[in-house]
This record gives sequence, C-alpha cells and structure tokens, in this order.
Amino acid sequence: MKLRKLHIGLRTVKTAIAIIVAMLVVELYGATSDKLIFAMLGAMSAVQPTFRESMESCFSQIIGVSMGALFSLALDALPIGPMTSIGIGVIGIIAAYNALRLKISPSLPCFILVMICLSDTMEPISYALGRIWDTAIGLGVGMLINMLILPYNNSRQIRSTIESLDKDLLRMLEDLFDGDNILPDPERMVKRVNAIEAQLDLFSNQRLLLHLRRQRQELERYRMCERKAKALVAQMEVLCGMGRPGRLNSENRRRLEANGARILDIRPLDSVMERDVVTNYHVGQVLTLRRELLEALRGGR
Repeated sequence: MKLRKLHIGLRTVKTAIAIIVAMLVVELYGATSDKLIFAMLGAMSAVQPTFRESMESCFSQIIGVSMGALFSLALDALPIGPMTSIGIGVIGIIAAYNALRLKISPSLPCFILVMICLSDTMEPISYALGRIWDTAIGLGVGMLINMLILPYNNSRQIRSTIESLDKDLLRMLEDLFDGDNILPDPERMVKRVNAIEAQLDLFSNQRLLLHLRRQRQELERYRMCERKAKALVAQMEVLCGMGRPGRLNSENRRRLEANGARILDIRPLDSVMERDVVTNYHVGQVLTLRRELLEALRGGR
C-alpha cells in the first residue's frame, strides 16, 4: 500500500491550538475527564474551513448535546433498566439526528445518555447541563481561534482564476481568427467561470473579522467580475458556434491587436455580409466586457 505524503495544514494546527486553549479554560473551574472530552470535541467541531460551516457545526453540536441530555433525563425517570434505557435512547437520538439532518456524529449525546443511565450517584440534571456548558466552551474557543488566527482567505485564488480566464480569452480570440476553419471550444472558459463562482461562494461564507470592510468591498468587486465573465463566455459561445466567423472590420482588428492578440486572418472586408456584421458586433461586445472585467479587477489594487 502506497502511503500519502505527510501534510500538516493550517487548519490542523489551529485545531490543536483550539483544543489546548479549550482544555485550559475548562481546567479553571475544575477539570475532569468528562469535561475535557466535551470541551475538546467541541473545539474540534468548531474549526471548519469557513465561518458559515463553523456556525452550522456549532449549532448542530449544541442541538445534539441538548437533545441527548433531554433523552437521558426522560429515560432516567422511567422505571426501566439501564440497558433498556440506553438501547431506546440510542435509537431515539440517531433517529432524531436523521430527522433533523444533523451532519455531526451523535457520539456526545450518546455518551451523556450512557453516563446518566449507568450512574446511581450523579445528579442527572447537573451532569447534563455541565456537559452542555463544556461543549459550548469548546465551540466558542474553536470559533475564536478559527476566525482570529489566519482565517481562510481565497481572495488571491479568485484573482488568479480571473486572470487565467483573461489569458484563455485572448488565446481563443487568436484561434478564432487564425485563418483556418477550426473553431476553439469555449468549454475551458466555462470551467473557469464555474471555478470563480465556487470560489466566491467560499469567500462569501467566510468572515474576516479584522478586515470585514475590505472583505465586503472585495466581494462586491468579485461579484462584478463574475457577471462580466459570464457575459464574456456567452458572447464567445455565440462566436464559436457560427461555423466560421465573419471578417473583422478595421476597428475590431485594431482593438484586438492592442489587447495583445495576434490576428492571422487577413481576409479583406471589401463587401459587408450578414456574417461579418454579427461577428464584429460580438467581438466588440467581448472586447468591451474584457475591458470592464479588468477595470473591476484592478479596482482592488
């Protein structure tokens, strides 16, 4: 079996820091193994790639642990044996998790259930509330660590993808007017736009607490770039679906060359046909959209 190369990412390091800090906080009011376990697992759950995912994980953990505590207290009050209570409780907890579509493991509420049902000495309500509190401490510490220590920021990746889209566009325009009858496939540009959209979803789900204003400005600018990019691709799909493009007029030829494209198609535009008009219209739209895209992108520099 071939082993993967060992890689320790930033989120792994932040998770370790969050666990240590959460356990230190719990020790301030008297640590036990149960308290440390719940605080540790809470901290681990809170360190997610984006702010939204962290919040969803925190809410899910609190709901799950609270639900486990309620199941435990209800079953503990019934005149049935501990093993029967545990069996019924585990089934109920898992069924409730599935009904609520909670994506986390039900291990913590099941742990509370087992401890309360098997113990004759502990105070059930006090124990249940204590474990909810320990989990909340871990979640809070994990959230703070995740947001304050180098939070995930894919702004550079978005900018790089947009710049790659622009390079693809120039190559496609050169291929479109290289004098042969083989038209380029816009699929590569479509994939770039899909990548921009996916990266923007990640960016919008993050909260850069120390740079919230800048993040809002960047998000607005990148959304504008996304709209321009989608419009660009739509125009290129029309041009690439024409069978053979028409002849360029002098204005569009000049603009293409000014944008760095090498145009090998030297057909003269001596008599204008419908195909030429359609081609030049869409080329003009493409060049205008490209200029607006780059202006929006450079607005952040």
